[in-house]
Amino acid sequence: MRLRTLLLFLLVLLPLSSAAVYAAPTPTEAAAIAAAENDHTAYTLAPDPLIKAQHLYSVRTLTHFGGALWGIVTLFLILQLGIAARFRNVAVNLSKSRWAQCFIFFFEFVVLSTLLDLPLGLYEQHVSLQYGLSVQSWPSWFGDLAKSFALTYILGGLGVMLLFFLIRKFPRRWWLWLWFPTMAFVLLGIFITPYVIDPLFNRFEPLEQSNPALVAQLERVVARGEGIHIPPDRMFLMKASDKVTTLNAYVTGFGASKRVVVWDTSIAKGTPDEILFIFGHEMGHYVLGHIVQGILFSFVFILVAFFLGFHLFQFLLRRYGRQWRIPSQDHWAALYVFVLVLSVIGFLSEPIQNSFTRTQEHAADVYGEEVVHGIVADPQATGQAGFDLLGENAFVYPYPNSLVEFWTGSHPPIWFRAAFAKHYNPWAPGASPKYFKK
Repeated sequence: MRLRTLLLFLLVLLPLSSAAVYAAPTPTEAAAIAAAENDHTAYTLAPDPLIKAQHLYSVRTLTHFGGALWGIVTLFLILQLGIAARFRNVAVNLSKSRWAQCFIFFFEFVVLSTLLDLPLGLYEQHVSLQYGLSVQSWPSWFGDLAKSFALTYILGGLGVMLLFFLIRKFPRRWWLWLWFPTMAFVLLGIFITPYVIDPLFNRFEPLEQSNPALVAQLERVVARGEGIHIPPDRMFLMKASDKVTTLNAYVTGFGASKRVVVWDTSIAKGTPDEILFIFGHEMGHYVLGHIVQGILFSFVFILVAFFLGFHLFQFLLRRYGRQWRIPSQDHWAALYVFVLVLSVIGFLSEPIQNSFTRTQEHAADVYGEEVVHGIVADPQATGQAGFDLLGENAFVYPYPNSLVEFWTGSHPPIWFRAAFAKHYNPWAPGASPKYFKK
């Protein structure tokens, strides 16, 4: 069983996380990558911002790994101290209805989880305010926390009910049966997020409403792409300045809900050329099919995680079930065991997930620089300046630890992205673009 599990993990998941799922680097791209890897001068910080960036880097690294470890340890202690079993007893004693038991038990679960995570969340928000990365008031912050709590409780409660229904109906194959509705929920979640979830936390408006001139420029970028159509009604402005001072843009949604979102902070601080480059990057996600690829990757990843999780779940119940007062897998308290297992798998597989997204982000960087050729005066300088701006505003440390970046980085490091933009010139004599005809 161990060998079969390992082979499934390596043969199915790892290839999807590698660059092999994409076109191999062109000679021009490979030369720029080699040059960028030896160039730490494209993104630098002045002495005072560098001190802040170094401290923030330490804080971010500590909170990331410390938060993951804290979550795993607290789940184990909740089981070891019998708290999970007591929560189950409370739910069962209050009602004979399984629906009521589920939502009573899950309410206890979410309340305790929120309280245990609260100190770290408060500290991270305090640091963000201290460094001027956040301008969100504490009442607004707690309001967002309450909204997240409500969404987690309602949607998570339904998910828990489904999980235990499948455990009872398919004792040995519930992990596989759970995968099918999970995939449906993933697709539904991606589709409805721009309509339902995002507006709960931020304000949005059509980009054309406040920036018609910018939309006209963005349409020039869209016209450069082959087989792509992003109408103005799919370009949105997010009022990020209500809460943060950092910059961003992103692609979200699926099918009819698919759209490009630009933060108002990016427009306020970036030059028109830099905004076009940032948009070109996001358009690259559109053109290169990254959303669909991400969905397919998640399908395989979750299937493998459920398979591994099921066997580790069963092992822990056999080994510690009596000690934790969890006699069977359909005992409500077994939810803590399953969440513990998925937390461990999620943490250990972070490098795989991040390797996949880093590959996508680099491909979008290449596309973004190529698509604005002929629209901005100097795509290389514009790309480098854009990444410098992103890094400077967020106090991104220029000299990150390579192991930390490998484990936690969902994007290539800013210093590399700036250096690559500086060196990548597929329009030079003897060079060739990757996604456009010269």
